[in-house]
Amino acid sequence: MKNIHTLGERSLVGMLILMVGAPMVISVYYNIFPPAGAFLSGFLQAAMIYLPIAIAEYFTFVPILGPGGSYLAFVTGNLTNLKIPAAVVAMDQAGVKSGTEEGAVIAQISVAISSMVTIGVVFVGMLMVLPLQPLLSSPVLAPAFDNILPALFGALGAHFFSQHRKLAVVPLLSTVILAALVIYVLKLNFSSIQGVLIPILGVISVVSALYFYRIGWIKKEDIE
Repeated sequence: MKNIHTLGERSLVGMLILMVGAPMVISVYYNIFPPAGAFLSGFLQAAMIYLPIAIAEYFTFVPILGPGGSYLAFVTGNLTNLKIPAAVVAMDQAGVKSGTEEGAVIAQISVAISSMVTIGVVFVGMLMVLPLQPLLSSPVLAPAFDNILPALFGALGAHFFSQHRKLAVVPLLSTVILAALVIYVLKLNFSSIQGVLIPILGVISVVSALYFYRIGWIKKEDIE
């Protein structure tokens, strides 16, 4: 476990240096720097959106992925739409639970394989982007591309809701109510504040599960 944290921390530091260092080297070499005011304005606007999402993802996804899978997933990215579904399905098929050593190993393997598959798909897509451009930009297929994530998580949600129906009641109702409140009452773009809603719904799910367990409505066999 100590070796995993050591390697993970070094990998994160190395990737951070590469991501920040590349534009810095280019700016220094060509003596081209963005205006400080414009840079700070753009940075703050992005931070207001992505910082809450990053914090929520850390507290939500690390217990699922374990240490090795978390380091690898946060370095390679695509957590919500690729790494988490891959890890969850892999653990379910292997019959292991998140938060265990077995679950951490399976999650790490699934994240690594999904990363390699992503690289292969991106490489093929790079070669085929021009021949497939008319098809990919077709207005007929636009609704399908816009609903890839809802379809993916809808399928995953239906699978786990059917296995843990009692646990799913409060989180599902809370999600529907919050979505209706945000969209129809507050008139906000739901995707723009999803990073704030993730920890809220996480707390609601945990508290409701503990309450139902204490009053005896949910038993140990319901969550295994």
